[in-house]
Amino acid sequence: MLKKSLVLMSISAAFYAQAQDVSLIRNTVDVYSSSPMVGSAKFNGMAGANGALGGDANSLLTNPAGLGVAISGEASATLSIIGNKNSTSLGNQTIDYSKTRGDLGNAGGIIAFPLMTQSAWKFINIGVNFSNQSLDNVVESPGNANITAKLPDGNASLAGHQYYRAGNLSKMSFGVGANYNHNFYIGAGLNFFNASIDQTDQLAFKMANSNNVDYFHKQDSPYWERASGFSASLGVIGKLSPNFRVGATLETPTFWSIDRDFSFYDNPNYGNGIGSENRKFTSPLKATVSAAFVANKNFSLNVDYTLGLTKPDYKVYGNIERDLNSFFKENYKNMSEVRVGAEYRVQQFRLRGGYSYLSNPLDALTITRFDNAGNVGDQSYNNLMLSDRNLVSFGIGYDFKAFYIDASYQNITSKYSSPSVRGLIGNDYDSAYYSTGSKSIYENDAYAVSEVKNSRNNFFLTVGWKF
Repeated sequence: MLKKSLVLMSISAAFYAQAQDVSLIRNTVDVYSSSPMVGSAKFNGMAGANGALGGDANSLLTNPAGLGVAISGEASATLSIIGNKNSTSLGNQTIDYSKTRGDLGNAGGIIAFPLMTQSAWKFINIGVNFSNQSLDNVVESPGNANITAKLPDGNASLAGHQYYRAGNLSKMSFGVGANYNHNFYIGAGLNFFNASIDQTDQLAFKMANSNNVDYFHKQDSPYWERASGFSASLGVIGKLSPNFRVGATLETPTFWSIDRDFSFYDNPNYGNGIGSENRKFTSPLKATVSAAFVANKNFSLNVDYTLGLTKPDYKVYGNIERDLNSFFKENYKNMSEVRVGAEYRVQQFRLRGGYSYLSNPLDALTITRFDNAGNVGDQSYNNLMLSDRNLVSFGIGYDFKAFYIDASYQNITSKYSSPSVRGLIGNDYDSAYYSTGSKSIYENDAYAVSEVKNSRNNFFLTVGWKF
């Protein structure tokens, strides 16, 4: 790809505008404010609920104090097969997108160091964990002949729209946990994140005079982001009795550095080309409280509750970061998630199940939109761009003493309204759509809103070794 390197600080306001850029808002929340929670098949089969149980390297995903629970070493690797399906509806039509991808979802290990002293401190353990998840997602909206436009080449009707995203989000964690008298555990972890995103915002119009389809890219799209981040976590677990445990974790914000390349169009000085910039972003501070019931060696139940304590925040270099911060300040509500997981053992067999609920982090929003008849009016949505998410999981395993094998399945569902098509050119911003083929520019003050049903069917297989 031919790339023209530009110093854009002086013209950033013209390129990085519009706070209500859908892909920027969505990625800010579900990529940079999120954290990969792909653990071992055991962890995933229990919906990621292990904050007061611990015992393996996946504790670094929830509560690093869980490292101190381990009394032996362990290492494992997990194959993940991720299936993603979107059904996107607009104007009484639906387009389905589905993709299945296999990858290394998780790998980790823990080394247990028993302390040969008379002290109440029994173990100091070291753990490492790698978690990896796909960001691939396509929301492809059908056309609607009632939504029309007057383009330089003539009248046209909406033929469709697509948000395309490809990429990965990974988290590498290192931690230490300590065991005090088998009743109190404390741990700390360092987390290193990497994210890659290739993002496109493209619409199509069908020309009335020729039936040809003209394709348009939104200003600053496609864009490519390569980012790295850092956070730290601190946790404790305490036994209230032989059967009841409680835990608490605090994870600092993730401090991101995001390198961006993006396409721009029709600039008075540069025409069409590729620009570059760097952004600094701080994700919300998070806290988790946990409780576990361990009936005996055969049954355990864990409940985690995670709450975001702050809001997403960009370092301000220009109008776009200022507008994004204002949007999140006014419309972002603290994320919360509940996870419940259980395990039942029958000799060497393991049976697991779990459920989690993640709340929508955005308030209800009112926008100007086209209805199915092509009329323009205001409408309020309580699930615009993002929505609540429900996860159900179950798993099985078999322990060969020195080795073990586990498998699990997750079904994750959500429904949300996806706005698109809106774009304007103002004095200090440009969010219009551009066709490099016909040289047309499309401006419009109203959204076309599609309804998206997302379903993810994930399978995990773990092989582990105890030593």
